[in-house]
Amino acid sequence: MKISELKAGQGKVDVEVSVKDKKEPRVMEKYGKELKICSATVSDDSGDITLTLWNADVDKVNVGDKVKITNGYVSEFNGQKQLTSGKYGKLEVVSGSNTEESEKKAEKKGAKKDKKKEDQSEEMDEMSDDTTEEEIEDVEF
Repeated sequence: MKISELKAGQGKVDVEVSVKDKKEPRVMEKYGKELKICSATVSDDSGDITLTLWNADVDKVNVGDKVKITNGYVSEFNGQKQLTSGKYGKLEVVSGSNTEESEKKAEKKGAKKDKKKEDQSEEMDEMSDDTTEEEIEDVEF
């Protein structure tokens, strides 16, 4: 699907775009919850549109990134069409600055889990054969 084909009120939008510009994020309160929101200008070879980023997506997306929206939604605000991943859609950075960063964070997280499992295993090995079941149950994991 291309940006030029998008219409206000349209759902189930699947599109891949490049981020040209990103405004400063702002915080708003709705239903007693604090929400982070940011507008970005995105484009493909058919045109450009404002992409509204919410919460975690605000920090995920940077200028120069290629972003894939799956099951997105097009709304209209002040006569201008706006694209968002919405409540049921998904935003994925397919290339750009955060793709490598995300992979590194995932690797670190996995390494920490492996280290914790290794430490727990060593602790169990250190227990002598005459350790009672009650003493084993008191060990924190």
